[in-house]
This record gives sequence, structure tokens and C-alpha cells, in this order.
Amino acid sequence: MSMSKKIANSVEATKGRMKKAFGRATGNRSLEAEGRVEQAKGNLKQSAAKIKDAFKN
Repeated sequence: MSMSKKIANSVEATKGRMKKAFGRATGNRSLEAEGRVEQAKGNLKQSAAKIKDAFKN
């Protein structure tokens, strides 16, 4: 996986973490849930990339 995709996945997970925290701080449950989903997607993509890279070598 290219470095730019790895960075994009990391940014997506971080953005989700920030949304989740902001939603929790403001009491906005929908924003918090959206952040959780975004964070999970980013983390899942990162994990898939690591597995893919492990089998490459």
C-alpha cells in the first residue's frame, strides 16, 4: 500500500477521534456516533493494509 493511502487512513481515524471527542464534549450524540464510525473505518483500513503488507513480504 502506498504511503499516501496509509496517511489518508491515519487522517481518517484521527478525524473520527476528534469528532467523537467534540460530540462527547458538546453532548451531540449524532456527531459522536459519526466520529466513532469514521474512526472505526480508518482503523479497519489501517489494519487491512498492515495485513496486506505482512503477506507481501
